[in-house]
Amino acid sequence: MLIVLSPAKSLDLDTPSPTTHHTLPDFTERAAQLIGVLRDLSPGQVGDLMHISDQLSNLNVARYASWIPDHADGYQAMMAFNGDVYAGLDARSLAPRAIDFAQRHLRILSGLYGLLRPLDLIHPYRLEMGTKLATPGGKDLYAFWGERITHALNAELAATKSTALVNLASEEYFKSVKPKLLNVPVITPVFEDFKNGKYKIISFYAKRARGMMARYAIEKGITDPEALKDFDVDGYGYVAEGSTGTSWLFRRKVAE
Repeated sequence: MLIVLSPAKSLDLDTPSPTTHHTLPDFTERAAQLIGVLRDLSPGQVGDLMHISDQLSNLNVARYASWIPDHADGYQAMMAFNGDVYAGLDARSLAPRAIDFAQRHLRILSGLYGLLRPLDLIHPYRLEMGTKLATPGGKDLYAFWGERITHALNAELAATKSTALVNLASEEYFKSVKPKLLNVPVITPVFEDFKNGKYKIISFYAKRARGMMARYAIEKGITDPEALKDFDVDGYGYVAEGSTGTSWLFRRKVAE
């Protein structure tokens, strides 16, 4: 199986990586086209487009200005991303064998880079997939990437002889994939927590759970998605009666 994750808006560029192994993004030329569009925007325009503060706007305008196609001095994607999902994944504590497995079976969707392997080198950036950035390719990033990400996933699925794609990405990012064009079925785990008298999706917990499930699969070397039904990290458990063939429900109770 192949797993897809979303990236993170925040980055950790200071903590050392446990491995020096790295690869390069497949869509660097496409990323360079997006950078070319972003460089034409003022800090104010970037702030309005991305709904971010003046400080973050200035930071990212500087990043776009310094971005170069050469990624020799870049940062490994899985180690650099630093949001809730990646707190659950805790990539820096993975054993070398687990990192190798992740490199084969985990992919990260990206607004700038399209599709990343865990050890692909990236330059610091901010560009969420849902950003309505108009380019010569269309009105937004979904139009810009078109079917490219899907075709790339099909190639990865074939290379790993995967029988399913496990979607641990957010809705915003998975919209860049065309499930009907994939050569395998998509399985989407859903994580609910019991709080205030009912089960519901709580964003913070769900994001961490997606990272924890990715780590669970990576550490155990899982290639058959059925084995994910045994996921029991941090109190979660599979709920058969709430699941379908493509949407798998996991629930837990949290302390109130």
